[in-house]
Amino acid sequence: MPDIQIERNHTLGIAGAREVARQWVHQVEQDYGLECTYTEGTDCDRAQFSRAGIDGTVEVTADTFRLEATLGFLFSSFSDQIEQKISRNLDALLDAPQGGTRFA
Repeated sequence: MPDIQIERNHTLGIAGAREVARQWVHQVEQDYGLECTYTEGTDCDRAQFSRAGIDGTVEVTADTFRLEATLGFLFSSFSDQIEQKISRNLDALLDAPQGGTRFA
């Protein structure tokens, strides 16, 4: 079972959601050193991310973002803070016009 589960509804459609998801992926690669892969599907895209101590996925559809992450022992005690930061960052991207906001 994942340590962190975040789901957000949106009205961006799949093209807008892809743009936001790609921005999120780029940002976490830069800021946190996560290795990410992004795969486009017909109705659902999937980004997988990992580094020592964290593994997870983001599923993107025309109307939802769903993030699940499993934390290693060292990160597990900070799961609440990590979840809050991810939530704030994702909310900022979703609320920005055309997804053009950097993370806080």
